[in-house]
Order: sequence, then C-alpha cells, then structure tokens
Amino acid sequence: MTTATQRNEGTASPYALSHLDALESEAVHIFREVAGEFERPVILFSGGKDSIVMLHLALKAFAPAPVPFGLLHVDTGHNFPEVIAYRDRTVERHGLRLHVASVQDYIDDGRLRERPDGTRNPLQTVPLLDAISSGRYDAVFGGGRRDEEKARAKERVFSLRDEFGAWDPRRQRPELWQLYNGRHAPGEHVRVFPLSNWTELDVWQYIAREGIELPEIYYAHEREVFSRGGMWLTAGEWGGPRDNEPVRRRLIRYRTVGDMSCTGAVDSDAATIEQVIAEIAASRLTERGATRADDKLSEAAMEDRKREGYF
Repeated sequence: MTTATQRNEGTASPYALSHLDALESEAVHIFREVAGEFERPVILFSGGKDSIVMLHLALKAFAPAPVPFGLLHVDTGHNFPEVIAYRDRTVERHGLRLHVASVQDYIDDGRLRERPDGTRNPLQTVPLLDAISSGRYDAVFGGGRRDEEKARAKERVFSLRDEFGAWDPRRQRPELWQLYNGRHAPGEHVRVFPLSNWTELDVWQYIAREGIELPEIYYAHEREVFSRGGMWLTAGEWGGPRDNEPVRRRLIRYRTVGDMSCTGAVDSDAATIEQVIAEIAASRLTERGATRADDKLSEAAMEDRKREGYF
C-alpha cells in the first residue's frame, strides 16, 4: 500500500534541486534583488576563481540582457600576469565596463607608502573606498565566502558599511527567509556576498559543471618559487626572494589568488578539474588558511582590516 508521504515524495523528487542548483538559485536571486533595491551597484572582479564564478552567475541572472553593473578591480601592481590577462580577456569578451583603482598610483603620488615587507594587500583599502565614493556605488558585490575565514563567517549576505566604509558586527541585520534589507543612509553602502553560503568545494564543482574557464595558475604547473613562512611564493618586483631563500622549480598550483607577495602556492599534481576537486575534498585546511600570509599577521588580521573598510 502506498502512503500519502510516499506519493508526495514520488511526485516531488523529479523537481528537487541539487545542492549546486540551490546555491545558484540563491545567488541569482541576490543579484536580482540588488538590481531592484539599489541605484549604482558594482561587482568587484579580480580574475580570481570566486569573482569569476560571481560574474558567471550575474551573466545568468540577467541573460539575455547585459549585466547592468560595471566591474571594479583594486590592482595592487603585484598581481599575477596570468590573472590580469584573464581579467582583460573576460571584460572584452562580454563587453563589460571595468574601472581599475591602482595602488601604484597612490604610492607614486604619496597618498600611500610602500610597506617594508613588500606586501600591498593591506594597502588596497584606501583605493577601494575612494573608488566606491567617486563612483557613488551604493552596493558592492564581493566573492567572499563564510568558509574561508572566521571574520568572513560573521558576515551577512547584505553587509552594511558606514560612511567611512567600516564594518560593525553589531549593525548586522537578520536575514530570515532570504529577506534582505538594503536600507542605508546617505554616504553608507552595502557589501553583498552572493557566494556567502558556498564552500571551496562547491565553487569547484560548479566550475566543473558549467565548464567555466579559469586562469591556468589554478592548475598544476612547474614554476620557480621560494619558501617563506611555510609557503611557496613566486619571485617578483615586490621584493622576494632574500639571499637565504633559494629559488626552486616545483610542480605547484594556486588555491587562491591575490597579491604575489602574500599568496602562496601548494605542491600539487592536480592538472584537471576532477583532480583539483579530489584534492580539495581531502584537504583539512581552507584555501586562505593554507596560502594567505596576510591573514596570519595576527589572530584578528582579517577582522581588523574589515573594520577599516577592507572587503
């Protein structure tokens, strides 16, 4: 005898969403919600995998119409050349508007000073806030995910920032039933995280399903690197290596992409998406915990930067 529950389950199962479909649907809803609530949104786009997936979702959300937002990249000047090349190809392919805020420009005119350790990631805050102010952006999309780092785990999908771009966890708003509150005073803006509920594994499984192209440095390749702070870093104009840091050629790949001075590679022979997914599924470290030196400056490094206006 067939029960009512069994009949209902049998009827509903053909329409059940996979976990990737559910995450995609949530992100598409967020993009459309922002388009309806805000006047001048912008998407942060660096050419890293999370911003690539975020842009892919935005293209889906508004197809066949063009994405109604421009792109913003805070360029440290120490980015990986492969990533910058990918960024420019993507902008041209989709006919997007890209605004680049250059850290180097701020150093050249004295508004910022180079750090002794050569890293420019902490220097991104001022150019970012200036770009938001000059562009009059009231919503800024970012690719941050809660699984990356404990300070990001505190974020809501809609994260209110004050007139100085600072984040105050006490002003976070409830988001029950996927209802998002975009209300903000003049001068304030909202940071929006469509991938907030995704994991690194979700991102890679979605990339595989959608056939999304990535910069080649996300896959295993031979590269000249040197060891510092337990990470393999790429030599560059930012200041590495030192005399006691020999350069070696190793088979590596990057799990996350940022400033060359603080983004480490991992030893890996994962040259395909399937191999990368298997590697991530077996990992016990988050990508930022394993490969980002700027998050290791202190126990609360990310949260301190967020309070100052960093993404």
